[in-house]
Amino acid sequence: MVRGLKAFWNEEEGAGIIEVVLILVILLAIIFIFREKIQSIITKAFESIESNGSSIADGIRL
Repeated sequence: MVRGLKAFWNEEEGAGIIEVVLILVILLAIIFIFREKIQSIITKAFESIESNGSSIADGIRL
C-alpha cells in the first residue's frame, strides 16, 4: 500500500495540464482586476490609430 501511495505521489503526467490551467486562471484574474485600466488603454490606442490613420490617408491622397 505504501508503494502504491508513493507511486501515485511521484506520478507527474497531469502536472503539465495543471500548470497550464493555473497560469490561465492567474491571467484571467489579472485581466478581471485591471479590466477598466486595460479598456482605457485599448480605447486610447484605437483613438490614436484612427486619428493618425486619417492624417496618413489625407497625406497619401494627391
